Amino acid sequence: MGVVEPKGVRTMKLDEKALANASAIFTGIIYLFCAGAVAFFPGISKIVAGSWFHGIDIGLIWTGGARSNFLLGLISAVGLTWLSGWIFAWLYNKLVR
Repeated sequence: MGVVEPKGVRTMKLDEKALANASAIFTGIIYLFCAGAVAFFPGISKIVAGSWFHGIDIGLIWTGGARSNFLLGLISAVGLTWLSGWIFAWLYNKLVR
């Protein structure tokens, strides 16, 4: 038995490309913010990062310096987030019918 909708009510659909773009841009901003935080505030960044890893001693691998793979990380994070956002919106639209 399907959901009965009142007359004139439409089901909301997501624009896959818009959600993917917004997600990717937001991820890029957060990535740049985090890289800046590590560069300018390495001590507090280490404490915060350590708290996210639930007991793993991040100090054993922490360099606190600029990473040579910064650009690779930025591109892969933004790209995978774009793909995830698009898939999420597509799947949502398929399920909301």
